[in-house]
Amino acid sequence: MMNKKRIMPTLVCGFGAAVLTTIPGVKNFGCCLIVPLAAILALMLDIRVNKTMLPIDIKSVVFFGILTGVFAALFSTFFDVLITFITRTNDFVETLPQTEMMIRQYKLGGLLDETLTILHHMVNQIKTTGFSFFYTFGILSSNLVIDIIFGFLGGLLGMSILNKRSKR
Repeated sequence: MMNKKRIMPTLVCGFGAAVLTTIPGVKNFGCCLIVPLAAILALMLDIRVNKTMLPIDIKSVVFFGILTGVFAALFSTFFDVLITFITRTNDFVETLPQTEMMIRQYKLGGLLDETLTILHHMVNQIKTTGFSFFYTFGILSSNLVIDIIFGFLGGLLGMSILNKRSKR
């Protein structure tokens, strides 16, 4: 089992990535830039804090990349839900009318009507109570998948960079 000192870099970097992804404008770069950079930084912090020996092995990359992605997803979902609860609105609520117009162009019939009913129910819950379980579940699920993938890719990139440095 990993000790706390090994988990702390991923926790700190995942939290930092989540904070950055809540900033409007920066949010657009969250998955493809911020999370991979957070995984690279987590590897670098581990080397500094825990005196990890180079070269980095693939097991560490998987651990740091995935765990950084998980922490980033959990914290960013928490911040998104908290801000939504306070403001009673979010990007989903604001963009649903445009999304509905775009989806209607596909003429999906009954499937479209059911989907839009669920989406409007989610918007109504967010506007009235500030919380929707389905919205929270959807955001958490998508954040976990995307952030884990990009955290892993960032870990691979970090391994490549740091191992090249160690050979010099």
